[in-house]
Amino acid sequence: MTVTAPASTSRTITLRNGLALTIQEFGENTEGTGVLMLHGGAGPRSMAGFAAGMSQHAYVVVPIHPGFDGTPRPEWADSVADLASAYLDLLDELGLTGVMVAGSSVGGWIAAEMGLRDNRAAISALVLLGATGIAPEPGLEIANPAQLGPVRTGELAFHKPELRLNPAALSDEQKAVMGANQRTLAVYAGDPFCHDPKLRGRLHRVTVPVLVLAGEQDGIVPLAYGRALADSFPRATFRAVSEAGHFPHVEQPGAVFEAIGAFVDTEVKPDGE
Repeated sequence: MTVTAPASTSRTITLRNGLALTIQEFGENTEGTGVLMLHGGAGPRSMAGFAAGMSQHAYVVVPIHPGFDGTPRPEWADSVADLASAYLDLLDELGLTGVMVAGSSVGGWIAAEMGLRDNRAAISALVLLGATGIAPEPGLEIANPAQLGPVRTGELAFHKPELRLNPAALSDEQKAVMGANQRTLAVYAGDPFCHDPKLRGRLHRVTVPVLVLAGEQDGIVPLAYGRALADSFPRATFRAVSEAGHFPHVEQPGAVFEAIGAFVDTEVKPDGE
């Protein structure tokens, strides 16, 4: 039997600091808990299928990072730390606790920073997918799409050729949005690109269980980087996803959902609560 995912709706919420956040919601907040999904440089569309699938089990919120997809970004919102604080404020605004935060690429870095700042214990677990954030070990490198161009980025990001972007098929409007998104990513990702040299030394303070998922064929963030990221947390589980690149939740959603289910059963709610 096919289960239909709840319909999604969008709205804009203004936080206490005046930041306007556009969010997409899947399902309804009936239990005061749910899943917060944070996209990477590919934008919120890269989380759509993952969010729809997860919404069969939980209320899901997907915010658009200010500046992505034409949303406004105030000048002061210019770092991953700013986004992490904003999304903790969002959880307060929505009245959510026991939240699983799932982040893709730089969204995983934001999730980790949220875990460090969660002084109200609103977060129950982190799921990091092809995540960045810590400094690469010698010999490893986080690829920068702005330097690679869309064709090479697609080759490195996706194991399946049919999922790679064809720039020739894009409209001028789509190209403009992609360009603006990359410029916004550069603001948040900073220099050095997509990591904070001091982050690894702070991650021991994240006390919730963490699941790190890495595509075996990821050419943007090497598999060994994902293992090192997992080793930085005191309560982390590492899973490599075969036949997947930088977006395992897009290329292998079944394997990702299976891994998350096992993680919840063994690490998040081992007593079946």
